[in-house]
Amino acid sequence: MEANLLNQPLRLPNGSVLRNRLAKAAMSEALATYGNRPTQALVQLYRRWGVSGLGLIVTGNVMIDRRALGEPGNVVIEDESDLPVLKQWAEAGTAQGSALWVQLNHPGKQSPKGLNAVNLAPSAVPFREDMAAFFDTPREATTAEIQDIIARFGRAAAVCKQAGFSGVQIHAAHGYLINQFLSPHHNRRDDEWGGTPEKRRRFVLAVYAEIRRVGSGFPVGIKLNSADFQRGGFTEQESLDTIRALADAGIDLIEISGGTYEAPAMSGIMQETKKASTAAREAYFLDFAEKARRATQVPLMVTGGFRTAAGMNAALRSGALDVVGVARLLAIDPDAPAALLQGRDSAQQVRPISSGLKAVDRMGLMEIVWYTRQLRRIGKGGAPRPDESGLAAFLKSLVASGWGTFRTKRLRART
Repeated sequence: MEANLLNQPLRLPNGSVLRNRLAKAAMSEALATYGNRPTQALVQLYRRWGVSGLGLIVTGNVMIDRRALGEPGNVVIEDESDLPVLKQWAEAGTAQGSALWVQLNHPGKQSPKGLNAVNLAPSAVPFREDMAAFFDTPREATTAEIQDIIARFGRAAAVCKQAGFSGVQIHAAHGYLINQFLSPHHNRRDDEWGGTPEKRRRFVLAVYAEIRRVGSGFPVGIKLNSADFQRGGFTEQESLDTIRALADAGIDLIEISGGTYEAPAMSGIMQETKKASTAAREAYFLDFAEKARRATQVPLMVTGGFRTAAGMNAALRSGALDVVGVARLLAIDPDAPAALLQGRDSAQQVRPISSGLKAVDRMGLMEIVWYTRQLRRIGKGGAPRPDESGLAAFLKSLVASGWGTFRTKRLRART
């Protein structure tokens, strides 16, 4: 009987050690207050995952600027004002030996219409026509605004370290701001921040360098698209070149993903047409991980598509990756890691979630709102509902998002 490779520890380049190769990848929780402060629901949710046996836990979107939210209910870290609750959150996730990293993010243009006063992006490129009703056209960021955003990433990371989190992950995937800077479709600048692949990489490398000032003993990872799967977007070759640059800079862990809201490969919607031999390998981005492994020896994490302990072990045995990322399964079965680490599969299976509304389903929004509702239930001390209707979840989330946007804007207007 072959050994369960999920149980092997992993030493990262900075010397810190993950106790095993199973990670909870980021999912959007939207469990903050409408003033964007962390809550006890987050403490409860991460305590539940913290006892499951995971080697690494990565939080959902934590924003670095209250003026730039990805959705109502995002946690924002700008200073030490929420340090007491942040410390509780860190303690809840790490008390049983898991590493807990905060995913730091800026949404750029990818923010619902009306939530922010203005959305900044590398260039003023609108969303495609069928999505324009949901997202405003952004304003091109000035050089001063770019420098401010870079500094904010560093300040947020410093607070995370002070609070007791184990590390941070830079979100450079899924169409958010850093991904926008990397993409020739979204970044049409001709200054020092765009115009060539090297200049488009300057922003992510500057963000990484600013965060690394927190200290070499504090792990810094990144979530990076293998490609945007969008005409004129970030390509596989550009991603491999970015991986090499990040490796040279000293990154500790690279999580491979792909897609944006306009081309949601990360949700599985675009994976349904893959050939059978690829689908049998479970992981959506394993083919690219093999290319990335030839480009670097930095530890690689792959998230998306894993269904079974056997599939996870086969991927690790291939040598293409070092960490298996699981996300949606942990929203419907928060205890799944205990089974997987014993070589058993979860009793739950991730299924496609559909609202039946083509415009909504094409954007992959159901893969966010439906699972966010499951996380909310766990955060309140309850149990997930794997059988919840996709349409009902969407309609309830639409109402909640509208109310959340209204409350967020009113609170912002008072400050």
